Amino acid sequence: MPTDALDARIVTLFTDNPRMSVLEASRRLEVARATVQARLDRMQQTGVIAGWGPRIDAEALGYDVVAYCSLTIRQDTGHDAVVQALSRIPEIQEVHTVSGESDLLARVAARSNSDLQRVIDAIVATNTVLRTSSVIVLNTHFEGRMLPLLNAAAVSDP
Repeated sequence: MPTDALDARIVTLFTDNPRMSVLEASRRLEVARATVQARLDRMQQTGVIAGWGPRIDAEALGYDVVAYCSLTIRQDTGHDAVVQALSRIPEIQEVHTVSGESDLLARVAARSNSDLQRVIDAIVATNTVLRTSSVIVLNTHFEGRMLPLLNAAAVSDP
């Protein structure tokens, strides 16, 4: 479903102020409250807005190390079984099937470099992963950057 400039403005406003009421948003955007609500509902129903809720900061929980681990899996196990086994490890934040030399790419949070070794050992202990290769994030410049993509996808008002 195409989005337009008003949709992008609505999402930007709620991204910057997630606890704002629809009424306040309508005032700031100078459109009817029903218009804002209808567009939010449509964007949720079509999946443009994937969800609402708090964003948890792993670093604030003491997980200062972020690493991306390339995983080579046992081919006789299958991706679903591997992903199910990996989902039991709380430090694994994301898992993606990828092309290239490895099969999966996992984003992992750890308390320290030695704790990262413990997490990698837990990954291998699932007996679904044959080999891992990791890179540690030294600095994050930005992440979860969706607003520029939304603005680029928005169809301009006539």
